[in-house]
Amino acid sequence: MSAESLDARYQRQIPLFGKEGQKKLKNARILLAGAGGLGSAIAMYLAAAGVGYIRIVDEDVVETSNLNRQILYRETDIGSCKVEAAEKTIHALNRDVDVDAVCRHINEKSVGNLVQGVDMILDGMDNFAARYILNRAGLDEKIPFIHGAVNGFYGQVTTLIPGVTPCLRCIIPTTPTWEKNAIIGVTCGAIGSIEATEAIKYITGTGELLKNRLLLWDGLRGESESIQIVNSPECTDCGFSESEPDARRFPV
Repeated sequence: MSAESLDARYQRQIPLFGKEGQKKLKNARILLAGAGGLGSAIAMYLAAAGVGYIRIVDEDVVETSNLNRQILYRETDIGSCKVEAAEKTIHALNRDVDVDAVCRHINEKSVGNLVQGVDMILDGMDNFAARYILNRAGLDEKIPFIHGAVNGFYGQVTTLIPGVTPCLRCIIPTTPTWEKNAIIGVTCGAIGSIEATEAIKYITGTGELLKNRLLLWDGLRGESESIQIVNSPECTDCGFSESEPDARRFPV
């Protein structure tokens, strides 16, 4: 796409962070872990904003039960590998985005390669086991990790920066023992949009990040609050984390 066309495409957002900020988005390399409800919203908004490279990782196929919240997919995608269907949808929205579609399980063996060469990790996962693996990899490689989780009408978001903020293990030190929870698409949209906002702010150097704060969203009441999070010596990942906020409503 020509420079003139790019300016036209992004003309409504360039005033927010300038052409230099738009170039930073173009040059950014994002790892999006998970192509479900959260990942769908994150992917769509980052692609629309002009993020140049998105490595999207998920091992699942599209199921009928996904369609109430996973807006990357259509009925015709049922049975398809999620990341391949996601790539098609993202390219239909913005063909200039380089999508690296990786159909792979995120575990201790695979995560090292998955985080290589990226500027930021975004959490689109539905389980804390994988989140802890990504948290540890982010700490090891000094890569910021934007965490988001949803449960029913509730959600939470924070931006975790190695050496600057608590890590995920500080906030939730052990894997919660949750049953499969109910979820509605609008919650994924709300939390995924905030995660994408945090990524855009970080990349462009705009605004104030959710550093050392956990944003809690209550969709039933239409209210949100931001609580402070600090480090604690008991953290087994970063070595100094904090008193844990009450995240019990937000398992995945």
